[in-house]
Amino acid sequence: MYQPAHFIENRLEVLQQLIAAHPLACLVHHDEHGLDADYLPMLLSAPTAAAPFGTLRGHVARNNPLWKNQDQVMLLFQGPSAYITPSWYAEKKLNGAVVPTYNYAVVQAYGRIQLVEDPAVFLALLTDLTQHFETPRSQPWQVSDAPPDYIRNLMNEIIGIEITLTRLSGKWKTSQNKSLQNRSHIAVSLRDDAPVAAADLADLMERQLFEP
Repeated sequence: MYQPAHFIENRLEVLQQLIAAHPLACLVHHDEHGLDADYLPMLLSAPTAAAPFGTLRGHVARNNPLWKNQDQVMLLFQGPSAYITPSWYAEKKLNGAVVPTYNYAVVQAYGRIQLVEDPAVFLALLTDLTQHFETPRSQPWQVSDAPPDYIRNLMNEIIGIEITLTRLSGKWKTSQNKSLQNRSHIAVSLRDDAPVAAADLADLMERQLFEP
């Protein structure tokens, strides 16, 4: 990934926060047919001595040949993003020397797929995934709510995967190459004029204004 110095984000806790907030990974891999990609919701486990960047866990269909891949894979996590109109720059009124751009925050994660074949460990993985995504609900659904035989049959059709991360790379393209005045105005404009989804990007940009 092309990385101008002012867009680099390498703080582990910040990268982990984006993954947790945007857990749908685009998993890019290579097979005999060339490049391919799968979209998988992933759960990030905390770093350990053996896995200093953390571990991603999820599952795929057994019919999906992805789980047989033994090469390194790359997972892309797309954070907040939005179009930035030149109308939001102070220079537009001064001299007109402005052009549009697109701001975004992304994380690339790397590692190799390991299979979770022990039934008890796999069930624990599915339980953790479910709890993670159900927690915000007022009445969370639990794996134990479904008939055990039904869960066992479904588990025969999917396979658990773990990816111990060997590298994380973040790019926060949020107008850091612009003046603080412009950056602040862009963040306010994103919240006021752009679609609701852009508010996340506005929040991110405003946090950066006060970072060293």
